[in-house]
Amino acid sequence: MARVVEPGDEVCGRWLRELGAAEVVRRLTGDGQQLPGVTDKRWAGLRARAERADPERDLAVARDAGTRFVCPGDAEWPAQLDDLGDARPTGLWVRGRPSLRIWALRSVAVVGARACTEYGAHMASVLGAGLAELGWVVVSGGAYGVDGATHRGALGAGGATVAVLACGVDRPYPRGHTQLITRIAEQGLVVGELPPGDHPTPSRFILRNRVIAALTRGTVVVEAAYRSGALVTARAAQRLGRYAIGVPGPATSALSAGVHELLRGDAALVTDAAEVAELVGDMGELAPDRRGPVLPRDLLDPAAARVLAALPAHGTASPQDTARGAGTTADDAVARLYELRSLGFVERHGDGWKLTRQATISVDTDRGRC
Repeated sequence: MARVVEPGDEVCGRWLRELGAAEVVRRLTGDGQQLPGVTDKRWAGLRARAERADPERDLAVARDAGTRFVCPGDAEWPAQLDDLGDARPTGLWVRGRPSLRIWALRSVAVVGARACTEYGAHMASVLGAGLAELGWVVVSGGAYGVDGATHRGALGAGGATVAVLACGVDRPYPRGHTQLITRIAEQGLVVGELPPGDHPTPSRFILRNRVIAALTRGTVVVEAAYRSGALVTARAAQRLGRYAIGVPGPATSALSAGVHELLRGDAALVTDAAEVAELVGDMGELAPDRRGPVLPRDLLDPAAARVLAALPAHGTASPQDTARGAGTTADDAVARLYELRSLGFVERHGDGWKLTRQATISVDTDRGRC
């Protein structure tokens, strides 16, 4: 059936669910009654495919390529793919040693533009490496651009990565990624719906994306234009109840326009792997609190901070003027000034007080943040 049925064919998926694979094959290859939901012409086309199918040969070619066939009901079948309903794959061809079911339990997809910018490639690589270091399996499509950078980031961190292809897993595509996909198969997994030798088509790329979305807990889109297969993956994830996640880019970049449109909806915004893990991870997997640098003046007692703020940025001030500016008494201001002097914030010049160079830089930096 993997040789006969195109990916995502819900009519054939319904036949398999209602009748079972054996009965569907019997009808297609024998003289059985035509199944409902298709025209005579399409039924004839399916029968022609079934007549040419050679399962034993496909399995032999797969074995020679180090590939196994996993179908619903097998111990290695990822149950989350059943969420696709009648559009779920008839089976998956898996190349690599690890268990697909186990790896898919803690996986996240990172996808994006093939013709990505340097920023997109950098973010994809950093996300791939960061997620791998946090113990996540990184899933992508093996394509040029964001996909390739994601896989390389995960591999470079010594992590786990899965490439989901839109062709036979024995025929790496694109050709320029043959070495990369071979390395993924050695360190991780290469997965596809199509039997050995099958080639990709535009529709197969789009339909492949539903597998990426269903297999993982969430889909991160790094860069995507308004018309992008990466957005198809994210929207499929949303329909399946998974997380759709976007990495923002420059407002002027056409390759970030699709991501920004996604973020204007229900997608979540992230900037690093820890934030992705917080979304898709288990309870307690929280990203660290984000805040600016802590300046020495931030650690001052509030009363001392008010006295320090009352001093002018340039020149000196008397204790009386400082006290008025800080809203305190002259005696309290003098006490605070000597405290600030011991900490290196102020110095005395005759009867007046002024900020040290260290304090001046600190004040200017703080005002710059405002």
